[in-house]
Amino acid sequence: MEQSPYPVVRLNPKGDARAIRHGFPWVYANEVVTDRRTKGLTAGTIAILEDAERRPMGLVAVNPNSKIFCRMLSRDVDVPVDAAWFERMIGAALQHRETLYAEPNYRLVHAEADGMPGVVIDRFGDVAVVQPNAAWADVLIEMLVDALVKVTGVGTVIMNGTGRARSLEGLQERTDVLRGQAPTAPIPVEMNGATYMADVMGGQKTGIFFDQRPNHAFAANLSKGARVLDVFSHFATLEALAEEGAQFDVVICDPPAFAPGRKSLDAGLRAYERVARLAAGLVKEGGYLGVCSCSHAADLTKFRNASARGIGRAGKRSQVIYTGFAGPDHPLLPHLAESGYLKAVFFRL
Repeated sequence: MEQSPYPVVRLNPKGDARAIRHGFPWVYANEVVTDRRTKGLTAGTIAILEDAERRPMGLVAVNPNSKIFCRMLSRDVDVPVDAAWFERMIGAALQHRETLYAEPNYRLVHAEADGMPGVVIDRFGDVAVVQPNAAWADVLIEMLVDALVKVTGVGTVIMNGTGRARSLEGLQERTDVLRGQAPTAPIPVEMNGATYMADVMGGQKTGIFFDQRPNHAFAANLSKGARVLDVFSHFATLEALAEEGAQFDVVICDPPAFAPGRKSLDAGLRAYERVARLAAGLVKEGGYLGVCSCSHAADLTKFRNASARGIGRAGKRSQVIYTGFAGPDHPLLPHLAESGYLKAVFFRL
C-alpha cells in the first residue's frame, strides 16, 4: 500500500467528529491534537484529518496561525489536491453559473459552499478577481489561477488580497495582476436593466456586489414612478431629512456589517433598530422600507425583529412583504451559517 504524501492531523476527544462527517467544513484549534509536529506545520499545508480513533475523515488545509485550524477540501483522502482537482472544482462551479446567467457576470466561486474554503472568485466577462482568504489558497494561488484560466478562458486574473478575513488567517495584504493586463477603466456590468461600473483594481471587495442582484430587482419593481431614498449608511442624513419633514415612497437602508461577530451582536442589533427607527419616519403612509444586513452574527430572525422594533418605536405599523437573500450564484452551505450572511427585508408601513 502506497504511503500518503500528506501529514496527519488528529481530532482530540473534544473534536466534533459527527458534525464534520455530516458536512461541517471547519475544525477549530481547540479540537485538534496540537503536539509539536502539528504546531510546526506550515500555514497552507494539506493534511489528512483523522478522528480520535485514527479513522480518516478527509483532506484538509491546515493553518496553525488561525482559530480555524483545518478547512475541509475533500472527503476522499485518495484524491490529491492538484491541478486536476482545481479544474474539477472550478468546472462544477462554472456549470452552475452558466445555467443561471446568459452573461458571464457573477460570483463564480463562493468559498466553502463551492468546496473551495476561503476562496472567492467574481467574474466580470473576460476579467476574474480572486480573493484567496485562506492560507492554502495563498500557497497554491498559481495552480488555482492556471485552472481558472483553462476552465473559463478569462484573459485577466487579479488577486485582491485585502480584508479582515486575510488578517485573521495571518496573511499579508496585497493586490496583484496575475494574468493579463489590469483594466484601465471600470468595467460596465449590466444587471436588472441597469449598468454598474466595477472598479476591480481600486473598488471595495472585488469591485462590485453581485449578491444583492435579486433584491435590487425587487426594489426596482417596487420603485417605479416612486420617490426613492437610497440612504446606504448616511445616518446623519436620515436625521437631517427628518428635521426637514421629508417623505418618500420608498426608503432603502443597506448599512455596513454592524454585527460581524458574536461579541458585537447586541450592539449591532441596537444599531439596526436605530436605522429602522430613523428611516421609518421618512416613509409615507402606505410606503415601503427596505433594510439589509450583511452581518454573519445577526441571523434573519434577530435582524428582522430588531428592524420591526425600530419601526414600532417610530410609531408605525408594518407588514413584511419580501424577504431576500444573496442570489443563487452565492450558494448556502447548510452546515455553515456564515455562508448565508446577507438578509434583505422589505416592510410596508
